[in-house]
Amino acid sequence: MTADAPGPVSSSADAAGADSGAASDPPLTDAQKSLRAQMLATEHWSLLASRSTTQSEVLTRIAIFLTLVSAGLVTLGVLGNATEFRGWFGIAALGVLVLLVLLGVITQFRVFNTATEDLAYVLAMNRLRGAYLDLDPGIERYFLMGTTDDETGIGRTYYPFAVRDRTQVFASSAMVMLVVNTALIGLLTGALVYAFTAAVGWSVAAGAVVAVISFLFWMLRGYRSYLEVLRTHVPLRRSTEP
Repeated sequence: MTADAPGPVSSSADAAGADSGAASDPPLTDAQKSLRAQMLATEHWSLLASRSTTQSEVLTRIAIFLTLVSAGLVTLGVLGNATEFRGWFGIAALGVLVLLVLLGVITQFRVFNTATEDLAYVLAMNRLRGAYLDLDPGIERYFLMGTTDDETGIGRTYYPFAVRDRTQVFASSAMVMLVVNTALIGLLTGALVYAFTAAVGWSVAAGAVVAVISFLFWMLRGYRSYLEVLRTHVPLRRSTEP
């Protein structure tokens, strides 16, 4: 595997030769460089298309889920007025909330899986930019996004003009999904407690506690997924920036 390169390396320095101690290959001809650039560009466009499709799919899933949540809550309001919140309204409310929570958990898993996939796409495209630099080191100043497939390169691609802070996370689509989902889980918990105890105070307290625990659980799971990618990924090119 290619040794870490602090900066642009010669296009003739292949990983296998570097690790095995073999002599460097002869410089690539212009025709070979052109062919390699075409293959890299084709892979780059393939990654861009896959990333765009994945993002579009997950945003559609989130929109569908939020639409179902809105429809479900409106339905409960209509049923409540029709039944005066008595009789079979409690069973219907629990059924609707269980369905919404189930759909929310499924969508939440997809959102976090998509975030991991997107991170992989960014790493792959950063690696390709590094390959472009191998072919022509002089083009480095034209790249705004990261050219190293390490954590520093990820940060530069996601946030080229600023240092990543907590607002980037809390303003994300995943956070919107997480807030709505945990609120639904809290509502379902409170409804179940009220169905068995008829105590409003205990219902509110139980719902709030479960919602907070669920929120922290999902946040921890998402962060661990991010760290797992960084732990298992071996960069081919590392940044010299601190």
